[in-house]
Amino acid sequence: MSTIASTSRTVWDRYRSVPIIYRISLAFILGTAVGAIGGERAAIVSPLGDLFLRLLEMLIIPLIVFTLLGGMRRLTPSKLGKVGGLTVALYAATTTVAAVIGLAVANLFDPGTAVEFTGGEAQQAEPPTVSEVILGIVPANPLAALVEGDILATIFVVIVFGLALTIVRESTTEETTEDAIDGFFAFIDAGTEALFKVVWGVMEYGVIGVFALMAAAIGTEGLGAIVQLGALVAVIAVGIAVHMSVTYLGVMTMGILGQSPLAFLNGAKDAMVTAFTIRSSSGTLPVTITNAEENMRIDESVYGFGLPLGATINMDGAAIRQAVTVVFAANMVGVSLGLADQVIVLATVILISIGTAGVPGAGLIMLTVILNAVGLPLEIVGFVAGVDPILGRIATTNNVTGDLAVASVVGKWTDGIDLTDGVWSDVPTDQPDDAVATSD
Repeated sequence: MSTIASTSRTVWDRYRSVPIIYRISLAFILGTAVGAIGGERAAIVSPLGDLFLRLLEMLIIPLIVFTLLGGMRRLTPSKLGKVGGLTVALYAATTTVAAVIGLAVANLFDPGTAVEFTGGEAQQAEPPTVSEVILGIVPANPLAALVEGDILATIFVVIVFGLALTIVRESTTEETTEDAIDGFFAFIDAGTEALFKVVWGVMEYGVIGVFALMAAAIGTEGLGAIVQLGALVAVIAVGIAVHMSVTYLGVMTMGILGQSPLAFLNGAKDAMVTAFTIRSSSGTLPVTITNAEENMRIDESVYGFGLPLGATINMDGAAIRQAVTVVFAANMVGVSLGLADQVIVLATVILISIGTAGVPGAGLIMLTVILNAVGLPLEIVGFVAGVDPILGRIATTNNVTGDLAVASVVGKWTDGIDLTDGVWSDVPTDQPDDAVATSD
């Protein structure tokens, strides 16, 4: 029995010695192959993929609560205002740039002029007003927001409560109050460490989950789900490539951080692959947080605030996707979008991205709102739905990459990142045995 146990342990150690990114990538390829060969029969493994998604979803609200509170422990009210202001401003700026890039590449390549409209169905949606967006952030019942998974409302409640704790901690003269607050934050720190252990376990299972997700998706939808409407996919991919190369790697990484784009990509690759696989910024949050801490050496006071917020409001990839798709839709029905219409598209994309959930399928909801805003037929949504899986994957990959880019820049501006360690250093770092990912 001991020999069997020893052999099993050796096999497990060798398996674990391979970085998780490579294991997940291999699972992605094998799952795609099995789905293509097995067809609809491959859907039998879909429960294994659904379990992976449920495990990630299970972690979202606890991670938001613990990482936000843990990050705010290190922030004075004045520094919180600086970190929060810079983070929100950068997210707004990058989303605006993304929407402009989307419209630019759409007008340059003019997708949809040679596509035959086949029709479809969609439910009409009205663009949210500014007041609706703002009121939606403030929950009538904080506990209900937690239970229902209302991410933006949860973030608001946690920030308000965390800020109140930091103010009381700084202003109180009662030793018992100070001890109580310190004890509460010590509990938060311990809970955060426990959550990272759970994240490690979930990501180990993720190799199986990713295989099952891809096998079921390709087996059910076929490879045609990836290759159809190629012009639309290609133009959106070009827009996202331009945004990531120029905005994230050029301006933010090289220009502001003064670091190598390859180092940044090396630090963010686990989150990028996970985002591409599951199509959810919120679901990828556990991996994004781990990459920020383990690989990119961003301080918890920065990533604990910025990453949970970015998973909800940072929709750069969606902005590019929607801008291109609206032009595509207009071309399909023979309508020319004037400057005024494109300004409406730009404003609507930025507005609705604030309250759009970072989950699979949200892109189609956004598209319905934007088409309605510019008077284009909503049936286009049914036509585009065929390639929603691949569009969602590349858009989500962009979003998660942007979250880490913004957190890195805010860290640089607030002394909340160690640019001499992790992926930023030429010297390999020693990471714990149970780290979710390892750097090369």
